[in-house]
Amino acid sequence: MITLDKDIKDLKILISEDEIQKRLTDLAENIEKEFSSEEDLYVICVLKGSVMFYTDLVKHLKHNVQMEFIRISSYGHETKSTNNLQAIDLTLPNLNGKNVLIVEDIIDTGLTANFLVDLFRIQHHPKKLVFAALLNKKCARQNNMEPDFYGFEIDDKFVVGYGLDYKGYFRNLPYIGYFPN
Repeated sequence: MITLDKDIKDLKILISEDEIQKRLTDLAENIEKEFSSEEDLYVICVLKGSVMFYTDLVKHLKHNVQMEFIRISSYGHETKSTNNLQAIDLTLPNLNGKNVLIVEDIIDTGLTANFLVDLFRIQHHPKKLVFAALLNKKCARQNNMEPDFYGFEIDDKFVVGYGLDYKGYFRNLPYIGYFPN
């Protein structure tokens, strides 16, 4: 068992469960407008952090959805991006000429998002590629990567909950919280 230096009792709520769920409805409606309703939509979950956002988001999509999963890590057990991407599993079906939506938990430095967009364009040649993130942390951006859609913009806080973790913990929280300094 890992001994954590952070305790859930110190966690402050940044975005409530209700706020997240309300925003998902609007986000899904806006994403739906980007794609033809007559074509399948391949929705790619970037594991592990986006899993809760992803599963709730796809419930609101009315397209014929193909659910796919990849796994990348850039945090490890740190509270800031290590700037070192670890591609754990990038196995996907043929996406050539398909509509693709990448779903990520957070864009902070933009390095992971930029890597994924480049990878998909170069290796998969989608018909249309759209990037959605639950959280947009512009203040940490190291490049000009911007998501096509995002749920909430946040300032420079290390956040947990709703899929986001600290050393593997706190993912199961239904809200997004942070530990005050």
